[in-house]
Amino acid sequence: MKVLVANLGSTSFKYRLFDMTTEEQLARGGIDRIGLGDSNCFVEIGDYRDDRVTDIPDHAAAVNICLEQLSDPEHGCLQDASELKGIGFKAVFAGKMGGIRVVDDAILDRMEELADVAPAHNPPYARAMRQLRKAFPQIPLVAAFETAFHDTIPPENRAYAVPFDWQDKYEIKRWGFHGASHRFIGGRIGEILGNDDLKVISCHLGGSNSLCAQRGNRSQANSLGMSPQTGLLHNNRVGDFDPYALPLLMRLSGKSMQELLDEMSTNGGLLGLSGLSSDARDVEEAAENGNEQADFALKVFVASIRQYLGSYLVVLGGADAIVFTGGIGENSERVRRDVCAGLEWAGIVLDESKNSSVARGSEACISSDDSKTQIWVVPTNEEIVVARQTVEAVG
Repeated sequence: MKVLVANLGSTSFKYRLFDMTTEEQLARGGIDRIGLGDSNCFVEIGDYRDDRVTDIPDHAAAVNICLEQLSDPEHGCLQDASELKGIGFKAVFAGKMGGIRVVDDAILDRMEELADVAPAHNPPYARAMRQLRKAFPQIPLVAAFETAFHDTIPPENRAYAVPFDWQDKYEIKRWGFHGASHRFIGGRIGEILGNDDLKVISCHLGGSNSLCAQRGNRSQANSLGMSPQTGLLHNNRVGDFDPYALPLLMRLSGKSMQELLDEMSTNGGLLGLSGLSSDARDVEEAAENGNEQADFALKVFVASIRQYLGSYLVVLGGADAIVFTGGIGENSERVRRDVCAGLEWAGIVLDESKNSSVARGSEACISSDDSKTQIWVVPTNEEIVVARQTVEAVG
């Protein structure tokens, strides 16, 4: 049983192919510059790699190239497209129509209607899914929405203090995102520690960031709220922000509401604070070389993580494990150290030596032997979660 998991951007298509009888990853690949000419395409199948540059006008053509590479007579791992049980997508937002769904016109219409909430995600996903349904009607498409994992959050942890009827009438609530990653981390740390009823705070830190409070691999709170723009600051997105500042900014800057929203979603976060880069590696390097603004950006980032971490210790009544994942969570010794600094009073004690020696891409316990709460680094695997959900959806 073969399943393709797709990660879409407006001009990109990244994928992994799984054999779900064993959950083995058979191949991975990607295509960028879709619709821009001279698209770069690659696929890795075991030790074999194929790279090519060609003109790919849309996502349907990108999938055709993908299937061509995967079905290569000499190196491929598919006979043809009929071997695919389905294509799974780590979709973002469809409000009440979320969950895990086989894609149809209704779900695509809903994603387009709610594009205001996820402007960087919903439009390219809906557009590409429409192209793929037309080009490959024989292959089921499955949308695994990031909000699905957070359906278990208690209502009091999801509500904003807005007029009560806004929740149903306009679907205004803390939906939560990064569900596939948090679901994987909660399940994986349970396997590692041999306990499926743990209190876990998973810290997904990368291009976008969120913390999730989990009990028994069931979400209890997530730092992302109504949209993926909220919560912790992100690489270039502002995170939590007082909406009452917008009228003032409009008056003083002369910019429109939409211009300010665009600026906060592209020039905020680490990029905005550092004035340097949206990549945490660049910001850390600059801070190490004495750049005070870059150092300040990292301090703000850590402070926002600690605020949610403290909140979630209250939500859960303590934690059995704190888990760092994502590009920053897995690779930034400084961020992990600073997040855990001075938390001995809460039974959270980092081992500096373990923290500084984490091998890239590995699972590692970095807490002190006398720490009541275990601290771990665990690489996430959102794609296998989506692959499993795709199999469940198509039967």
